[in-house]
Amino acid sequence: MSSEHDVTALLHDWCHGNDAVKERLFELVYDAMRKMARSHLRRERADHTLQPTALVHEVYLRLVDQREVDWQNRAHFFGVAAEVMRRILVDHARRHAAIKRGDGQRCVSIDEAKDVAASDEIPILVLDHALGRLERVDAALAKIVELRAFGGLTIDAAAHVLGVSPSTVKRDWRTARAWLRRELDPIS
Repeated sequence: MSSEHDVTALLHDWCHGNDAVKERLFELVYDAMRKMARSHLRRERADHTLQPTALVHEVYLRLVDQREVDWQNRAHFFGVAAEVMRRILVDHARRHAAIKRGDGQRCVSIDEAKDVAASDEIPILVLDHALGRLERVDAALAKIVELRAFGGLTIDAAAHVLGVSPSTVKRDWRTARAWLRRELDPIS
């Protein structure tokens, strides 16, 4: 059985009250979550205090505390993990910015996907506020940005999480990036 099926089976067992599977689940998802965390933290400032291992553990601890989630599969798990990782990074940036009185905002690229070139980086708090505005305009577009940019999900994985076709995700990803670029363009 592949690890994707193993993860889905463990999530299913967990949903049905078997808390003993959490440790095995963590073993199966750890490498992918650490890769996701390293990808995000690679773009952080040099003196950043959050390390990939700590970020993975914080995300996982928040996920295992979830009692009302009906885990569907591995992709759903990583979609929720992306959302939690975004919250942790934003909270960390807010704490750091408060300490530095606004001078400590971290920068992340709008386009996390490897197939998209990003020329500018923006502070994560600015991106978070823009995503909040996009969510009010179109929640589905905001979710795609969250899954792709913060979760590192591929087009196919994001489509699976959202229950739509890959072509829909591609189209909406282009639309969301264009909306964010327009919103975040300092010249506008």
